[in-house]
Amino acid sequence: MQPADYLAALFSLEGRTAVVTGGSSGIGRAIAAALAAAGARTVLVARDPARLEASAEAMRADGGEVVVVAADLGSRDGVREAAEAVVAAAGEPDVVVSAAGVNLRPPMAEIDEAVWDATMRLNLDAPFLLGQRFGPGMAERGYGRLIAISSQQAHRAFVDSGAYGVSKAGLEGLARSQAEAWSSSGVTSNVLVPGFVLTPLNARLQDDPARVAALAARTMVGRNGLAEDFATAVLFLASPASGYVTGQSIAIDGGFSVH
Repeated sequence: MQPADYLAALFSLEGRTAVVTGGSSGIGRAIAAALAAAGARTVLVARDPARLEASAEAMRADGGEVVVVAADLGSRDGVREAAEAVVAAAGEPDVVVSAAGVNLRPPMAEIDEAVWDATMRLNLDAPFLLGQRFGPGMAERGYGRLIAISSQQAHRAFVDSGAYGVSKAGLEGLARSQAEAWSSSGVTSNVLVPGFVLTPLNARLQDDPARVAALAARTMVGRNGLAEDFATAVLFLASPASGYVTGQSIAIDGGFSVH
């Protein structure tokens, strides 16, 4: 077997359909571009139609098969509607990446129910509902990949973790429960755990150069994360190569979590 054939057998996503929430910007966009480049029909789900289409066009220019679904995942009805729109546009998915998130982090004493509810609806409820909608079908077909994006704040408190850290801790617990339910049927569920990543989601924290530099200094590689750092990890988790990896929280953080 030639090296290219061997690698394709392990990592190619040709013939698969992948969904990426938050796929129009940041980590979600980088992940979606990688999935499309690996051959997956890729569905971008986000709120802003113009940004969605611009992101999709860039991926199509590189040869990807990309469709878009404009949806607000901030309510349970919105998630359900988005899921059915995905199926209408591209069929039942083989890979679902939950990268959409909200980063509302007032100090703990200032968190009200509105902040708490908005955080949990998008960061935790949406991945749960997408798993409930698509996980059983994946199990029936014998192949599926549920992947979510967590945070180091699921494990340690810093820079006002607040409700955000709680939602990400719940997300990691959700992945383990999904793995327990469906891994024996070929459906894995895993979470990537970033450190501090330079994306629009963290724009507020990037206004403080000293804090950004201090966070970079906590890594072993000497820099904060970039959206592109997550692309190859997701390709592995989405591919046949990762069939024995499930229920895991995998740190993609330049050594932040062990330094």
